[in-house]
Amino acid sequence: MKKKKISAIALAAMLSLTAFAGCGGQSPNVSDSTAGSSDSASGNETSEDVTINFWHHYSAQSAENETLTEVLIPKFEEENPGIHVNAVSHEWADLHEKILISAQSETLPDVARLDSAWVPEFEKMGILVPLNEEMTDYADVSSGLLESAMTTAEVDGKNYGLALNTNTKILYYNVEALKNAGIEVPTTMDEFADACKKLSGTNEAGQQVWGYDEPALSGWNLCPFIWSMGGSITNEEQTKASGYINSAETVAAIQMFADLYQDNAITGWNSGDIPMTDGFGTGRYAMLLEGPWKVAEMKGAYPDFAYETAAVPAGKGGSISVLGGEDISMFNTANKDAAWKFMKFMTGSYAQEEMAKCGQIPCNKEALESDTVKNADFAPYIEQLETAKSRPTVACWSEIDSALSEAVTAVVNGEKTAQDAMDELATEVDALLAE
Repeated sequence: MKKKKISAIALAAMLSLTAFAGCGGQSPNVSDSTAGSSDSASGNETSEDVTINFWHHYSAQSAENETLTEVLIPKFEEENPGIHVNAVSHEWADLHEKILISAQSETLPDVARLDSAWVPEFEKMGILVPLNEEMTDYADVSSGLLESAMTTAEVDGKNYGLALNTNTKILYYNVEALKNAGIEVPTTMDEFADACKKLSGTNEAGQQVWGYDEPALSGWNLCPFIWSMGGSITNEEQTKASGYINSAETVAAIQMFADLYQDNAITGWNSGDIPMTDGFGTGRYAMLLEGPWKVAEMKGAYPDFAYETAAVPAGKGGSISVLGGEDISMFNTANKDAAWKFMKFMTGSYAQEEMAKCGQIPCNKEALESDTVKNADFAPYIEQLETAKSRPTVACWSEIDSALSEAVTAVVNGEKTAQDAMDELATEVDALLAE
């Protein structure tokens, strides 16, 4: 894979221009774990041993989860005698549903790693702690974080989390596959669709290969194509979907997916499909859109596999990827003192640098100056972040996302036309936005 280096200062500057990036950190003037704790503000002093529950969606077998359980939590517990951390890994979608269910039964964890798109929804439910109001050293902690990143956890002037990391997706491609097919790396959406078809077929072993893999049909997966082709989900005010999610441009993006699926040129979202990393590493998938975590995954599972990266193919709207990132938030049933200490540790320079080794782009300002970050393969993602966009930051996003996935699934399966499905979806989303 081609490697580029970028200075930490340039990295911070680029990310600061990205309005809704997700990231995390703390003030260099505050200890990574215990200094400045808001014991009196939280009213939960840790005078005896306590165990806090931390729910997250680092994949159970991932390098991130290994770092969390074998490096970070042991160090936190060593630095904070009497506080123990019970970390529980969930799949991304399962974590969201688990929190919704647990909110009803009052069995929420103390702390969770949340997709930044979930924060408005959980804030509306009244289950998150407004940190800037309850933690006396919040201002000191937040001053050590990239300002743009912290906007992902802000709702109506209140802050409901510390940003852990930021990310976006770029194009990964199998160097040998493109060379054998005699095609260049696609730079436009038309070239991308053509490449998907040319890269698909049967390999020498008689196995089916696909030009592109997409593991789901949610907004995270579809938005880069919708936006790059000039479409959108809502208007800029995020108050209306009609005329946007069912526009000609959005419909064209969904139709492209449906056509390629019918041509057996893309796959990945069906039960039983080859997992992304295995499919890519064994040559069954020629291209995919993924984030910086994929570098560590490929290095661990397929260290000799030759691949490179490129920007998202451009369309009428440009080359636009989806802005990702996670926040670490505290629930209002938490042991607030212990939970806050853990949150500060996880967004501190030590933890952020350790997670950077796993492909997580840190946003702690001190961590950004580390050699680990300076030598990492983050430059292509930072370049893509300059034009990346956030999914709608509305409380009903999860419902919209689910409805979008259902609608597009019906299209690719030939049950509805793209226009009909998007017209119906527009009405449904308008109603959700009006609630």
